[in-house]
Amino acid sequence: MTVKNAMEDIVKTIITEHKDNLKLTCLCDRCLDDLLALSLNHLPPMYVVDDKHRPYVAAKYMVNTQEHANILTTITRASTKIAANPHCQTQKNQ
Repeated sequence: MTVKNAMEDIVKTIITEHKDNLKLTCLCDRCLDDLLALSLNHLPPMYVVDDKHRPYVAAKYMVNTQEHANILTTITRASTKIAANPHCQTQKNQ
């Protein structure tokens, strides 16, 4: 049985599109993974059991400007927390 949270792909796409405008002090894989995880913890999951349904879920959240704005707001809030408390080695060594 395979179940996938389609919201993960949506959030990854939005992070990629906007990462230069976020308040992150580091763009290493660990910080971006922390950003993804924290964002997903504050968004409702959208589970699908078949990959052919993922585009429909993505369309709902990427086309609807209010839904897209809500996700971007969540990511922006998470980026502020990640920037203030990075867990990566890059920031710890400075």
